Amino acid sequence: MRASDVDRDRVAAVLREHTAEGRITVDEFNERLEDVYKAKTYGELARVTADLPDVDMRARPARTPAPIANKEAHTGMRAAWAAWAAASAVNWVIWLIISLSTGDFIYPWPLWVMGPWGAILLVSTLFGTGPQKR
Repeated sequence: MRASDVDRDRVAAVLREHTAEGRITVDEFNERLEDVYKAKTYGELARVTADLPDVDMRARPARTPAPIANKEAHTGMRAAWAAWAAASAVNWVIWLIISLSTGDFIYPWPLWVMGPWGAILLVSTLFGTGPQKR
């Protein structure tokens, strides 16, 4: 019977697991992976893993889904934090240049830029409703 791309991906996942567990080396994994993607039938796929412990290839997922975090920040919040960090860094660099060029310790005014903005972002991150659905 002919194998599909999903079947080949399942066997590749099994090979990755066996490599992670130390049953085959990385070089063996690479060789077998080439054979997996050249395989056209289930029989050819079975020969690639014949010397390894049995794993039901049809029951294995083709790809492991990424874990979903309930409190993960949405893209807009990550962008807001990135803008805050970039603006804060620029302000601190300016403050440092001025302090070094004058030879005096100048009041750390960047805290007034970072503080309120960062506090608002922190509250929004902790108690926000997440991404808005349209």
